[in-house]
Amino acid sequence: MQPTLPQPIDLMTEPIESIEVSLGDRSYPIWISTGLTESTEQPHFAKHFQAAVGDCTHVVLIHDAAVSNTIASRVEQQLEQAGIRITSISIPSGETSKSVSKLESIWNAMLESGTDRRSVVVAVGGGVVGDLAGFAAASFTRGLRFVQVPTTLLSMVDSSVGGKTGINLPGGKNMVGSFWQPQMVWIDTLSLSTLPDRDFISGMAEVIKYGVIEDAEFFSWLQDKAARLIEKNPETLRYAIRKSCESKARVVAEDERETSGRRAILNYGHTFAHAIEATAGYGVCLHGEAVSIGMQMAAHLAIDMELCDRSLLEEQTAVLSAAKLPLAWKDADPEKMLPVMSHDKKVSHGKLRFVLPDRIGHVAMVGDVPSEKVIAAILACRDEPN
Repeated sequence: MQPTLPQPIDLMTEPIESIEVSLGDRSYPIWISTGLTESTEQPHFAKHFQAAVGDCTHVVLIHDAAVSNTIASRVEQQLEQAGIRITSISIPSGETSKSVSKLESIWNAMLESGTDRRSVVVAVGGGVVGDLAGFAAASFTRGLRFVQVPTTLLSMVDSSVGGKTGINLPGGKNMVGSFWQPQMVWIDTLSLSTLPDRDFISGMAEVIKYGVIEDAEFFSWLQDKAARLIEKNPETLRYAIRKSCESKARVVAEDERETSGRRAILNYGHTFAHAIEATAGYGVCLHGEAVSIGMQMAAHLAIDMELCDRSLLEEQTAVLSAAKLPLAWKDADPEKMLPVMSHDKKVSHGKLRFVLPDRIGHVAMVGDVPSEKVIAAILACRDEPN
């Protein structure tokens, strides 16, 4: 029997939309609003939080240092007004925070603050904070309730939804982690107004990815609207976030723990991207930038494997370019990237597998790809722009 998801407590002064991630007794809502976290007189976030988690007297608020004085402060104020004790932990921005040492420092802070199994972890920030805080929640006392408040475009449309948490190792990204679903995801698009342009554009790669892998109609919409999106037009932005979250929710509902292979389609471009990030040094190339280049490499590989013709690459290139995303990486080095790719979670029996497009709106998992074709795809995105 599926649970009854929490409903809005009262009428909102601004529109609020909801999307359900359907996972049986672990189903949860994604709330999408604009500016509703700002008000302390009308504590919309706190009311939705209490409806989602139930009884709670202590919150561990893990937040990106970049939003300490903005949305994280508003969340803290609303929860304190609701009579909830707050333990606030600030995390430096950047991939280097997704480390064993940073996770250990969070565990120690939780222990010292009296965190117990009735406490709730709230993550406020981008994907780094969400992944790190989520893993802290999953592991401390064998599991605490968890709420995501993503503040970057990339985390809103991707990492906050689906329950993947974890940290990096020197040899690979997200190599230690767990599946741990949140109680709710709260998206306030107003937080994007102060996001640096580079970070915002980075998130566009994941938005475009959904069109390529699963939704040809959405891709067609992006062909017309990508340029307007990077201007942060509110109406256009809300639509793109909603469509992206709907795609992610559908795929996660079908294959939560990557047992059927369906969820693997979300990794389009990511086998290359993770190798780019690892060899460049975490933080040098933003995740979305690496995904954009990785999608281009994957499209080149799909052409070489005769899955699609060059028109797919041209359409993808046009949308990525309109979003001002990078198409190539001059330092791409197959000799360095291939060993990293060999640790990819999609490797089966020692063989690399790739998510490759056969048409816009559909991808396939392809195994036993010759290494020379992988090398050629990498070099195609090094030697010259696509």
